[in-house]
Amino acid sequence: MCHNCVAGSSSGASRRSFARFLAAGAGLTVLAACTPEAPVAEAPSSSAPIPTITSEYTTPSPAAVESTTAAAEPPAQVPVPPSAAASLPGQFSLTDPASPWVVVNKHRPLSPADYAPADLVQPSVQLAASGEAALLNSTTAAAAEAMFAAAAREGMVMVLASGYRSYGTQVVTYNGYVAARGQADADTASARPGYSEHQAGWAFDIADGGGVCGFQPCFADQPAAVWAKANGHRFGFVVRYPWMFHPVTGYYYEPWHLRYIGVEAATDMVGRGINTVEEYFGVEAAPGYP
Repeated sequence: MCHNCVAGSSSGASRRSFARFLAAGAGLTVLAACTPEAPVAEAPSSSAPIPTITSEYTTPSPAAVESTTAAAEPPAQVPVPPSAAASLPGQFSLTDPASPWVVVNKHRPLSPADYAPADLVQPSVQLAASGEAALLNSTTAAAAEAMFAAAAREGMVMVLASGYRSYGTQVVTYNGYVAARGQADADTASARPGYSEHQAGWAFDIADGGGVCGFQPCFADQPAAVWAKANGHRFGFVVRYPWMFHPVTGYYYEPWHLRYIGVEAATDMVGRGINTVEEYFGVEAAPGYP
């Protein structure tokens, strides 16, 4: 859907148009790779429940979004680009979950599926999460501490809203969606177990501390999100699911979801104007599960 729409000033206009569309009450459940999921009756005893936003994605429906942008749809098959990262001196695995370059999407599950980082730690940042959701792998945690500190020095209030999510938590979460909605609809709202970046500890969600537009597209216009998008690469982070690139990433816009790929790669990716990890690392688009 409008594969090349996220560039320069057009993204701000697009967001404003989308905000007006939301206000009209058209109805959407946004695809959420990382959004704290709907509450479930039984969560693993070793894990704190993922925080829930009760107003999460009630407008507009995927069908409504599709109908308003049909003329701007990209080809069904998005070409696989060459890897831009190949020019970097340091190379990392795209499949090893312990690698900062691992690409996790609907075509590329973690292996093993129940992978858990061996170095989970709680970063020294302001938290709006507890239990496992307050953890990151040690590399991501150190980078997050540096980024949050820099944001604070510039007057930005930024909090960690959701970090690590175990395979067991994702099983319960996803199965809860399937039971409530059926699998087809569940796949538009929750990552299948073993297919979530959060499980590898390389990704986390941010909020502004006040709950303004929490886990909603309008968060993109909040100071914390604006600052993170403009400065995250300095600390190794990119916005993993950018505006209107869901035909590539498989998920709608999530301005709160940051992914660590390392300072060199993140800076190169932003400098080249490449919007998605799939395109940067030269892997196929993953709009849906095979």
